[in-house]
Amino acid sequence: MIFIIGTFRVDPARLDAARPAMAEMIRESRAEPGCIQYSYAEDLLDPGLIHVTERWRDRETLAGHFSAPHLVEWRSKWPALGLGERDLAIYHIGEVESF
Repeated sequence: MIFIIGTFRVDPARLDAARPAMAEMIRESRAEPGCIQYSYAEDLLDPGLIHVTERWRDRETLAGHFSAPHLVEWRSKWPALGLGERDLAIYHIGEVESF
């Protein structure tokens, strides 16, 4: 299983404009084969800081996500939305224990 965990920033003055684009990205990503979880969450104490959590079945399905048309479209919107300061990491998980 592959996890992507991290953050990005959106200009707080553009959050209202960014929310529909973020929601579309989430919907399209969740519909992809191999996507287990895909979510963005606004930080309550730091306006414009968005937390990212993704889970993918394997590296192959993640590679498909990276070339998906909706991801290309999402990235093209970043400058207009003031999106920047991305800090994301990929984690390869061998075992998961639920409790």
